[in-house]
Amino acid sequence: MYRMTVVYDRPAEPDAFVAHYRDVHAPLVAALPNLLAFEWGLCESPDGTTPDHFLIAVLDWESKDDALASLGTDAGRAAGADVANFAKPGEFHTSFAEVTKVV
Repeated sequence: MYRMTVVYDRPAEPDAFVAHYRDVHAPLVAALPNLLAFEWGLCESPDGTTPDHFLIAVLDWESKDDALASLGTDAGRAAGADVANFAKPGEFHTSFAEVTKVV
C-alpha cells in the first residue's frame, strides 16, 4: 500500500478551515480515482493542551503508480488546487510512504 499523509498547522480561523475542509475539500479528495481509503481528523492532546498540529489526513492507494496516476488526474489537480483556499504555503506538510503493515 502507498500512503499520502498531510499534516496541517493550526489556522488563524479554525472554524472556517474545518467548514471548508469538510464541505469542499474532503469531497474533492474522496473523488480521486483508485483511492482505497481517505481518513481525516482534528488533532487533540490527551491532557487537553493545544496539540502541535491541527488536522491530519491520510490517503491510501494500492501502489505508488496508482497514487501518482490518481493525483495527476483532473480530480487530483482540483483537490491540489483547492488547498490554497484554506491553507497557506508552509502551513501544511505532505509526506508519501510505502506502508508495511505489521498488525
